[in-house]
Formats: sequence, C-alpha cells, structure tokens
Amino acid sequence: MAFGTTPDWFHISDDEEVVWESRPHPIAMGAGVPIAIGVVIVGLFVAGWTGAEGVGIWTVLGVALALAGTAVVAARYLVWTNTRYVITSSELYKKQGVLSRDVTQFRLDRIQNTSLRQSMLGRLLGFGDLTVYTAGSGDPELTFERVPRPAAASSVLSDRLEGSATDEPLR
Repeated sequence: MAFGTTPDWFHISDDEEVVWESRPHPIAMGAGVPIAIGVVIVGLFVAGWTGAEGVGIWTVLGVALALAGTAVVAARYLVWTNTRYVITSSELYKKQGVLSRDVTQFRLDRIQNTSLRQSMLGRLLGFGDLTVYTAGSGDPELTFERVPRPAAASSVLSDRLEGSATDEPLR
C-alpha cells in the first residue's frame, strides 16, 4: 500500500486487503496552478530586476506576487495530496480535507451500479470520474473525481463486485 503506515482515517480488518489506491489526477489541482506559477515567476523577475537598485515599491510588489503565487500553489497541492480513493476487498473509501476531514466509506455489498465518465480532455490526459450508486437510491452516493486511469479503477471495482457477489453470506 502506498500509505507507508496506516492512516487513522482508514480502518481495515485483518482479512481485508487494499486492491486499489489513488489520489486524483494532477489536473485536479486546476488551471490556477500554472497561472500561480506564472505569477511567482513574474514576481521573482520584478523583485530581482528592481532589487539591484535597492528595496523599493516594485521590489516589495514583486516579492508579494511571488509569495501570493506560492501560497496558491501550496494550497492546491495540499488539497490534492489530502484527497485519497481506496478500494479494499470489501469496502470503498473516499477521504478529503486538509484542516477538517471528510471520509466516506461504503461496503461493496451495498453497491448497486457504477458508472465511468470521461470527457474528451479526460480521455486525452487519462482521467475520469468513477461514480457509485447504492441500493435504494437513484442518486450517486460516491464519486471518485478525476481518477487517473479510470478504466483500470473501474475494472478493479467490477472485479471486486463480482467477487463479493459470489462470496457466501456470513452466518
């Protein structure tokens, strides 16, 4: 498992194993990241260009731009790294949150249907959404957004669902 040590939000039993684990595709960090990186570069250029003449308003402005751009990149990166999707032999987990935490967990035996959606950009870059529907609800219960290689994740989930359907019930 890619976690290293088992995180406190993840509860796995002794007879359960992780069969798939991921975080969203890096595209999930959004278009703001390349823009923020551009702001950092412009800010460093302005600060460096005007800093040779001594500290002035343009140097301070350049440093402020660089710091603001860095803060945006860091915030988006933290959100991305703190989102996890896990499929075990008997459950699904979706964890989100940096300061607060939201963990959604479903047993595989509750899953009624799944769907895979990929936009044209998603097909080109290799990401898509994997949605899970549970029995008794027509609304999506859980969506793994912008999953890298979504067909592989869907295949793993389908294999687990077929395996859990053929397992004998607990007595």
